[in-house]
Amino acid sequence: MINVGIAGIGFMGMIHYLAYQKVKGVKVAAMCEQDRTRLAGDWRTIKGNFGPAGKKMDLSGIEKYERLDAMLADPKLDMIDICLPPAAHAPVAVSALKAGKHVFCEKPIALAPADARRMVKTAKAAGKQLMIGQVLPFCPEYAFAYEAVRSGKYGRLLGGHFKRVISDPLWIKDFYDPRKIGGPMLDLHVHDAHFIRLVCGMPRAVFTSGRLRGEVAEYFTSQFLFDDPAMVVSAMSGIIHQQGRGFSAGFEMHLERATLLHDFAMIDGQPETNMPLTVLSQDGKVQRPKQKPADPVDWFANELSEALSTVRRGKPSALLDGELARDAIILCEKQTASIKKSGLVTV
Repeated sequence: MINVGIAGIGFMGMIHYLAYQKVKGVKVAAMCEQDRTRLAGDWRTIKGNFGPAGKKMDLSGIEKYERLDAMLADPKLDMIDICLPPAAHAPVAVSALKAGKHVFCEKPIALAPADARRMVKTAKAAGKQLMIGQVLPFCPEYAFAYEAVRSGKYGRLLGGHFKRVISDPLWIKDFYDPRKIGGPMLDLHVHDAHFIRLVCGMPRAVFTSGRLRGEVAEYFTSQFLFDDPAMVVSAMSGIIHQQGRGFSAGFEMHLERATLLHDFAMIDGQPETNMPLTVLSQDGKVQRPKQKPADPVDWFANELSEALSTVRRGKPSALLDGELARDAIILCEKQTASIKKSGLVTV
């Protein structure tokens, strides 16, 4: 049994707690939160853009801490699950690793590449696993696409287009503060930056056009340039100021012998699948691979199962690897620099 301590009871802390209930061989043994109401189990004020609403929870049998250092000193805990605001990821992860704990940390790994590098270096020195919760490869449509690329079933990947757009998240304080959350680039687009890095490799340069809100990118389109001129990859992300479409995401991925399509949105609070996962094969056939009914908590349960397997086998995960997550925020940093420069930026 792996004992986990969750640091932070916000939206993601709640989602992780619910996901752990679906995973065998793990116990949420401790929680750390400064809000005493939430620490007592009243989660009704928690709000997010997917999943269930917060409610009153029975947290009996779980150790409760208001101070992080006290939870890190708990000898029963094997892993710390960091669900704190992004600005806290690096310092808390480093402290947990130095305390001898494995770390699972919500994305983004950090707000700056230097902090991400420090986290990776500390994990190696401590001999512990650093895993970053980039959940996209565990979502059914993206998992299908990743396996299609990895297996070579449809031949070599030639590129594609990715999109991820939300309405302005008015309930998130400091969303556009580059020192606290980082805006759409690091909170939203980082998902696609990570997936692009995972399936395409690291680009040599980026060109991004878009508009800024203060110091952070608000809405933008990027072209990623690779050493292979046949690899053509672009992405669109950011926020819009109309609340009627809360979320939209999708991809069109081109392989030698097939094109993969997917497009989903939340319109007026209701899910709409504009394009279910579709495979356009070279022989002219159109296939719609069967997908289980969507429950986002299951995606996180799959992700956490991979994290626990990583701890047990003592080897980094190809999907949760800290270095991969570090590269994703390097790409985000370069994209923002390209907007400010109005030109190509070398990676």
